[in-house]
Amino acid sequence: MGDDRQLLTAWRGGDLRAGEALFDRHIASIHRFFKNKLGDTDASEDLVQQAFMACVEGRDRFREDSSFRSYLFGIAHNLLCDYFRERQRGKRAVDFETLSAVDLGVGPLTVLGQRREVRLLLEALRRIPLRFQVVLELSYWEDMSSAEISEILGLPAATARSRLRRARELLGHEIAALAGSAELRESTTANLDRWAEELRGGWLEP
Repeated sequence: MGDDRQLLTAWRGGDLRAGEALFDRHIASIHRFFKNKLGDTDASEDLVQQAFMACVEGRDRFREDSSFRSYLFGIAHNLLCDYFRERQRGKRAVDFETLSAVDLGVGPLTVLGQRREVRLLLEALRRIPLRFQVVLELSYWEDMSSAEISEILGLPAATARSRLRRARELLGHEIAALAGSAELRESTTANLDRWAEELRGGWLEP
């Protein structure tokens, strides 16, 4: 099937099936990106469609100085921020460094049949500021490096690394505040990679 660049080149040359294959390769990740911040809502589905439409419209402007995946997530991130700014218009200024998905009025998500550690991780993620939630999810679920995250967010690499460290600290604080018992707090924080993978592979799959 080829890598992303080969598919993009073929798509630019008029091969529609190459474009479909490129989207199929990344659509689960983009669904996941929006779902944990907006839930199972029409807005989440609309933003997925908008992200891929923006790729269609901008495919010939993509300079290939980054990966197609980073380019696509950069579009998704900008759409997410625009969505919350529009939603909060006339209410208050949106500061993504301090406001979480919960602060921004996103309703609770129902997670059935998952371990209590997974449910705790999900709730803690949605209670840290959105900027930090984004970098953690890109790291945990999309296995992105700090260099890739810096491209997506338009940050210097050193800033992306420090933001990732701070995000882990904030997540730990929220887990401790929400856990209700030392046992649950310790079992969650000691196995974060495991619980993040379970969450990624379970309900966050579209």
